[in-house]
Amino acid sequence: MDHQPKFFENLSGAGKAIAVLTSGGDAQGMNAAVRAVVRMGIYVNAKVYFIYEGYQGMVDGGDNIVEVSWESVSSILQVGGTVIGSARCKSFRTREGRLQAAFNLLQRGITNLCVIGGDGSLTGANLFREEWNGLLEELAQKGKIDAEAVKKYAYLNIVGMVGSIDNDFCGTDMTIGTDSALHRIIEVVDAIMTTAQSHQRTFVLEVMGRHCGYLALVSALACGADWVFIPEYPPEEGWEDSMCVKLSENRARKKRLNIIIVAEGAIDCHNKPITSEKVKDLVVQRLGFDTRVTILGHVQRGGTPSAFDRILASRMGVEAVLALLEATPDTPACVVSLSGNQAVRLPLMECVQMTQEVQKAMDEGRFLEAVRLRGRSFENNLNTYKLLSHKKPDAELPKTNFNVAVLNVGAPAAGMNAAVRAAVRVGMTEGHKIFAVIDGFEGFARGKIKEISWGDVGGWTGQGGSILGTKRTLPAKYLEKIADQMRTNNINALMVIGGFEAFESCLQLHEARANFEEFRVPMCVLPATISNNVPGTDYCLGTDTALNAIVETCDRIKQSASGTKRRVFIIETMGGYCGYLANMGALAAGADAAYIFEEQFDIRELQANVEHLTEKMKTSIQRGLVLRNENCNENYTTDFIYQLYSEEGKGVFDCRKNVLGHMQQGGAPSPFDRNFGTKISAKAMQWISKKLKETYRKEGGKVFANTDDSVCLLGMRRRNLVFQPVAELKSETDFVHRIPKEQWWLKLRPLMKILAKYKTSYDVSDSGQLEHVAMLPKEAETGAI
Repeated sequence: MDHQPKFFENLSGAGKAIAVLTSGGDAQGMNAAVRAVVRMGIYVNAKVYFIYEGYQGMVDGGDNIVEVSWESVSSILQVGGTVIGSARCKSFRTREGRLQAAFNLLQRGITNLCVIGGDGSLTGANLFREEWNGLLEELAQKGKIDAEAVKKYAYLNIVGMVGSIDNDFCGTDMTIGTDSALHRIIEVVDAIMTTAQSHQRTFVLEVMGRHCGYLALVSALACGADWVFIPEYPPEEGWEDSMCVKLSENRARKKRLNIIIVAEGAIDCHNKPITSEKVKDLVVQRLGFDTRVTILGHVQRGGTPSAFDRILASRMGVEAVLALLEATPDTPACVVSLSGNQAVRLPLMECVQMTQEVQKAMDEGRFLEAVRLRGRSFENNLNTYKLLSHKKPDAELPKTNFNVAVLNVGAPAAGMNAAVRAAVRVGMTEGHKIFAVIDGFEGFARGKIKEISWGDVGGWTGQGGSILGTKRTLPAKYLEKIADQMRTNNINALMVIGGFEAFESCLQLHEARANFEEFRVPMCVLPATISNNVPGTDYCLGTDTALNAIVETCDRIKQSASGTKRRVFIIETMGGYCGYLANMGALAAGADAAYIFEEQFDIRELQANVEHLTEKMKTSIQRGLVLRNENCNENYTTDFIYQLYSEEGKGVFDCRKNVLGHMQQGGAPSPFDRNFGTKISAKAMQWISKKLKETYRKEGGKVFANTDDSVCLLGMRRRNLVFQPVAELKSETDFVHRIPKEQWWLKLRPLMKILAKYKTSYDVSDSGQLEHVAMLPKEAETGAI
């Protein structure tokens, strides 16, 4: 629906006091959330307080509750854990403790609380809110506060953000810290794979997740593990035999290693624990394989937060402050959360009750119900894992006699290989023959095409680049040769994985259908490019890996300046004309400015940025960071901006420049890209199967697909994965600059500016709607993984 933009300028925090605390287990990204709450709070003229050591600090009061300034949260964005501390607190569970906490808050006029923690912490906050009036009256009776204060501070507003590496909170796609924990796990698995390969070993990896198998399940999906044990989906009776048969089959197929992932809370169908040691002993006794156990433990909580967690936490922090400003006495305590690619607000207790329902279902042995309650994203992960990890015997597979070709087009992007692996395996499960095309459409024209099998794609998930090879060449100049190859190999469908070229290629093939009947087959584009410039999707495969590379480098560059005099870095990112990497990199790295093509700028703006930095350098802040998209302006080049800043900043700061280049394209895919690639590819292959059945003509014995909706691009739009005809996307595309005409992330641009202390207007039309957990769309695939 079209609505008038609503801006938050009229939401003033003047006279309000907001306190932020972190409670329960720590999680990477909590500091990004704390930083966003503090800066957004100060931006709207509210007073902002830290509460150190969680609820314990609230009960103890004194120096544990401190007013903070803009600079208080400088340089914490890249730090893991929580700088304001977290502690378990017994006294807050008692009414006396909560009475003391209320008194400590009232002394500072705090009636707005932002709590970052797990379900226990948020439940405690809600109880505190419900008791608030009673606590105030009791304090008045004891003479600690006067009647005026009871009236003035009559309501306590609470907004929660979920910080938990387990991703065990219902109602939110991803909790703060989950993506970073997956990074830690995948780093370890990648390292273990090389040593396991050398010695033909089996490794049993134990990951965190006492009551939730999310980390185990997603890491198993991301590394192609042989077996996974999670609490929500215990193995069937006799699993010992099935697992050993599968491990020995894999060895027989010349696979030199086995990976088994066990969640720490894994159980069998009788609710008895399955431990990593038990699994190891079983493998050694039954199969005699050389087997090792690795328990990851607190490594998963540590380290620097990933780009995804920083952006998620920054968005949530700003949203939390908006929710507090808009709260009324009748608003229930809410949680700010992510659904697909959209920030939402949900009633806190609805989420907590649903989370407790999952545990109840598991305790009572209703495991299918537990999986369903975990949400659509969890269910999808489980189904995809089951589909890809175990090859059915050939006799059990259907036979469709359809041939599907898979190819990569454009520049390499991390996650392409994961997508090819999923396409091959799902395609075979559906009964098709899968053909791999080497070197894109150029290779296609030359007949570089071969059948590919289940075992050929083993271990591809974690590989960067494109194993099939990829070229930017479009099919237009080879149409006849490609049509010949499709006829010769009897290709009935195409899956094209790539960037803007993949989209253009399928458009060309679609338009050439009038002259070549060979192209009248179903085709699906999977957007994969680091630039994130393909129309029809919010995210492209490979973008997350590139963003992490940029953020990691920015962290190092910023650190290189510590101890030197004041310094500003100008960093150039890739992306063609699309400013996504520069803008989101700036948000995740805490940059002062990001120059992009989509938002034209002139010399006056450059001058204002220099003056803004000069002012900042007069405070305790010593470093500045400016990102520039490679094609943002043909005259204001990286060199020009560097020289301008150097000249104008003389005597205040000096300058350095850095062009990041192709390091943004390389590296092992991030967990997000491995999973996103796997899931969208599986979904695309199922769509292809459906289209093949619909368009098969029995009388002619061949596939005839000639409608617009048989050439689609699978993209993520807000909350859903959707198939869109490429012909319809044509009107949404700026072909000269190779970008979509409208891009969702431009709405987040003011966010970066606010957090860098610029005055700007921020459209908050999308926020402010309190939804109910049950109402979240069932199709909400994943804004995450």
